[in-house]
Amino acid sequence: MQEFQFFVNYFKRYIDLTQEEEDYLCSLVKVVKVKKRQYIVQPDFVCKYRTYVVSGTFRAYLIGNEGQDHTIAFAIDDWWISDYNSYIFQQPATLFVESLEDGVIIQLDYNAEQLLKETNPKFEKFFRIITERSFAFLQKRMLSALSKTAEERYEEFVEKYPKVVQRVPQYALASYLGMSTEFLSKIRNKRISKKS
Repeated sequence: MQEFQFFVNYFKRYIDLTQEEEDYLCSLVKVVKVKKRQYIVQPDFVCKYRTYVVSGTFRAYLIGNEGQDHTIAFAIDDWWISDYNSYIFQQPATLFVESLEDGVIIQLDYNAEQLLKETNPKFEKFFRIITERSFAFLQKRMLSALSKTAEERYEEFVEKYPKVVQRVPQYALASYLGMSTEFLSKIRNKRISKKS
């Protein structure tokens, strides 16, 4: 299946795998087709999977006390998404993870991941590397939120993730960047008028 090849290729960016190891990895995961607006994680339920996106667009968000949603993460093709706090500690989730378009995902069960790490140091290395990279990304995002203006955050996001900007709804992007949809519209219009 082509879906498995994308998945395996992601692992092979960080570790070398034999054919036997590739087959073993693929035997522990499942391919799932999802529909637009389908939830793969919901609050109060334990998140059982780390999810690799083969195709589609997803967002992880929480609902604040005032009923406003706060987007925590996006994922498009060849990215991972989950409620990591729920997944790692196997406790009830606080996030929704929603599909923003029809897609295909590969899900790795928590117990299967533990088995992979216990039986082969290569997989332990892989998960360590992607965890370190995620931590570094989150720190960078936090520093950006604390030190940059809304316009600077938008420009930085557009420059780094143009494909995401094209695929996510404006309300979700505004929520991720910590601003209202109206304010994001003003920034975008200002940017367009500068270019023309």
